Amino acid sequence: MTPLAAVASGPRAQLFACSLRLGTQQISLLQLHTRSSLAAKNHYEVLVLGGGSGGISMAARMKRRVGAENVAIVEPSERHFYQPIWTLVGAGAKQLSASGRPTASVIPSGVEWIKARVVELNPDKNCVHTDSGKEISYKYLIIALGIQLDYEKIKGLPEGFDHPKIGSNYSVKTVEKTWKALQDFKEGNAIFTFPNTPVKCAGAPQKIMYLSEAYFQKTGKRSKANIIFNTSLGTIFGVKKYAAALQEIIQERNLTVNYKQNLIEVRADRQEAVFENLDKPGETQVISYEMLHVTPPMSSPDVLKTSPVADAAGWVDVDKETLQHKKYPNVFGIGDCTNLPTSKTAAAVAAQSGILDRTISLIMKNQKPMKKYDGYTSCPLVTGYNRVILAEFDYNAQPLETFPFDQSRERLTMYLMKADLMPFLYWNMMLRGYWGGPAFLRKVFHLGMS
Repeated sequence: MTPLAAVASGPRAQLFACSLRLGTQQISLLQLHTRSSLAAKNHYEVLVLGGGSGGISMAARMKRRVGAENVAIVEPSERHFYQPIWTLVGAGAKQLSASGRPTASVIPSGVEWIKARVVELNPDKNCVHTDSGKEISYKYLIIALGIQLDYEKIKGLPEGFDHPKIGSNYSVKTVEKTWKALQDFKEGNAIFTFPNTPVKCAGAPQKIMYLSEAYFQKTGKRSKANIIFNTSLGTIFGVKKYAAALQEIIQERNLTVNYKQNLIEVRADRQEAVFENLDKPGETQVISYEMLHVTPPMSSPDVLKTSPVADAAGWVDVDKETLQHKKYPNVFGIGDCTNLPTSKTAAAVAAQSGILDRTISLIMKNQKPMKKYDGYTSCPLVTGYNRVILAEFDYNAQPLETFPFDQSRERLTMYLMKADLMPFLYWNMMLRGYWGGPAFLRKVFHLGMS
C-alpha cells in the first residue's frame, strides 16, 4: 500500500522537499571521496568507540584536528541509520530505505574503520579490546556507544513481534510492523507505551500515538479506536510549556493517558498487554489490544556497565559542561551512553559535538576547557502528518528556543523541518562535523528581535 506521505505533500511541501533533494545532490557530488585502504594500526591518537551520530561526527571533527591517519572508529555495523525518521516510517509517511546508508559511506575519508565490537575498556592502560581479540591503544578516547534496547526485559518479547498487531519504532526490524499494525487496525484498543527506564528520544513514544490518531481520522476508523497511552512517567512531558500544549491536544482528540503504568508482559498470541502500577508495585492490569506500539526498556551498553568509565548506573561518567570524563582526563563521552542529565536525542548530540570538539582541542594544548554545554536538546513533537511542536530546552527543563515565535504551537513549517530539513542537515552537515546545533541561528534571530 502507498505510504501516507501524500497527506503532507501539498505544493509548499513538494517545493521545499524538491529544493532539499537538489541541494543534497550538489553537496554529495562535491564531497565524493575514496577512503584510505591503509591497514589498521594498534595505536591511534584519537580512538572513537561507536559509529552512530556522535561517533561519526566526532571522528570528522578529530580528523581536522590531528589528521585522518591518526583517528579510528570501532564499529561492527554495516549500516548507519538516521533513526529520528523512524517515527514517520512507522506511520507510513517515510520509507525505511531512506533512513539508512552503508557505514562505509559515512566514515570520514582516511579515518580507519575497525569493523569490530568493543568487549573491554581499560582506561588505566589507555587501551580497549575487541571481539576479534585485538588490543588497540590510544592517546585520547571518545566513547559514543549509544544506548541498548532491552526488549527481552518485557516477558513475551522479542518473540512477540512474530505475531501481527504489534510493532516498535525503535528498531529497524520492527518499525515497519508498526505501519502494518496501523493499516490492519479495525476496531478496539490502540495502545502506546513508555518504559520505566531512560530512553532515547523520549517524545517518540507519544508521537506515534498522535500520528495513529490522524491516520484513523483519515481512514474513517477513529470512532472505532480507543487510543491509550500508558506511560511509566508522572507527566506527559518534562517541560511545562510543551506539556500544557500537549495536554490540550490530548483533550481535543479524546486520547486516554494513564500515568505510572509500566509494560511488563506481552501475550501476543492473545493480543494482551500486562501493565504494572508503579504507585502500587505488584498490582497489574491486563488490557487487550487491536494494535500495540512498544517502546522498549533501555540501558547503557553491557560493555560499559562494568567498565571503570561508568557511574553506578552504568553510564559514562562525564562532566556535564565539558563532556570530559570525571576520572580519566583523556577520556570523553558523547550522546546516549553518557550520564548527562538531558534528553537523549540526535539534536543533543549535535550540540554536544561542538562543545566536545572545543574541549578536546584545549585539552590537547594543555589548556582548561572553557566552552560549556548548557544541556540543549530538541524534540520535534510530531502531532500529525503535517504538524509539529518544536520543543527545545536546557538542563533546567527551561525552553531554549531557536525561532522568534511560539514553538509550543503546532506548525507545518516545523513538520517540514523535521521531515526534510533535519535529515539533510544530518547526512550532509552533522556527520561531516559541521553542524553543532542551532545555537548560531538562535543568536541571529534573537539579535534581530532586540
